[in-house]
Amino acid sequence: MTDRREFLVHSAGALAAMAIVPKALARPFRLKDDLTVGVIGTGRQGRAIIDQLQQIEGVRIGALCDIDGARLRAGVRRVRGADSFDRHQDLLDKGQAQAVFIATGTPDHKEVVLDALSAGKDVHCEAPLAHRVEDAIEIARAARESAQDLGRDSGLVFQAGFQGRSNPVYSLARSFYRSDSVRELVAMHAKAYHKTSWRAPASNAQRDRLLNWRLDPARSAGLSGEWGSQQFDVFHWFTGRYPVRVRGLGSIRMHNDGREVADTVSLMLEFSDGAVLSYDASLANSYAGRYEVLHGTNAAIKLAWSHGWMFKEADAPTQGWEVYANRQQFHNDEGITLIAGATQLAQQGKLKEGVGLEFDSLHYSIEAFLKSVSERGEVVCDASEGARATIVGILSNDAVRTGEVVDIDPALLREV
Repeated sequence: MTDRREFLVHSAGALAAMAIVPKALARPFRLKDDLTVGVIGTGRQGRAIIDQLQQIEGVRIGALCDIDGARLRAGVRRVRGADSFDRHQDLLDKGQAQAVFIATGTPDHKEVVLDALSAGKDVHCEAPLAHRVEDAIEIARAARESAQDLGRDSGLVFQAGFQGRSNPVYSLARSFYRSDSVRELVAMHAKAYHKTSWRAPASNAQRDRLLNWRLDPARSAGLSGEWGSQQFDVFHWFTGRYPVRVRGLGSIRMHNDGREVADTVSLMLEFSDGAVLSYDASLANSYAGRYEVLHGTNAAIKLAWSHGWMFKEADAPTQGWEVYANRQQFHNDEGITLIAGATQLAQQGKLKEGVGLEFDSLHYSIEAFLKSVSERGEVVCDASEGARATIVGILSNDAVRTGEVVDIDPALLREV
């Protein structure tokens, strides 16, 4: 393992050498060979995927699928010339698609993933992978078996849609976390607040069940699974650790419309070394949005998906690169904005142009998948890591739902 101080000398000392390019220096991503893809599920997330795919040169959307006619028509309006299907099996059998993006409701992921892999398609599956632990394990097993011959061009690419691992700001922040810039981990916390209902209008009971699966306790992983798992994976990736126990509380604070799934939750995830991740999420308030924080003995890193900052402790050693840093005031604290290529940008007088991301974090996840498909190479988030984050989210939802402390078996996470 590379020594953290040695890592710092070779990386943070010259930010321009980072393999992450800010928008001020960015070049458009283009596949070396054209690729035809399909999108299964054309609801809100599926349409977001369509919009991002249409910004990437070399990609053609050849087929769309949704079992809901209104949503399928909404997708078709965005893509001229694409085949449309109301059954995913028909898209897999007849549609023009070498790879597929699965953006159905979470409870339907397993069936669609397994069918897509059986049909020989490369797969990008949205997060979380499943709403049940056994389904997440089955997806991971099938994806792992399908990828066994990937190096010989006969295996299939499977990427779990956990976006932190392909986010350029997060990649840069992780390099600092793994150096002496942060030092020893003290605590972690994260938040996801967005005032919304999760309820889609439906004209009849059948369509209500189809569209509002998030509000069905038998089919939903709740806020802990649907939102939390995406953020839990960030901490897994940064620290290389997974929680062993979770405590949770949840209630309905705003949406008293007959639902049983909590619209506000609080969690405490405990790690084997005593570290704690506190997590809060709500559909009833939007203040502060979505972010993650890692507190260390030398600094804290705050990540907010399009931006990232590092807050150094007063007694932390100076490491040299700070002279090029863009600084931002947060009440009584000063944050160093995490910008790759900071040295080069500072020399050009363009430092502030490198702040933030050019695209939504979903875009970088899609790019990473397409690159893996094109090069038949490793993915940024494989099925095993996706399953681990999914399982932690599901078990966290169990803790909220039951009010009991839920143990997370390390052997279970190792085996997926």
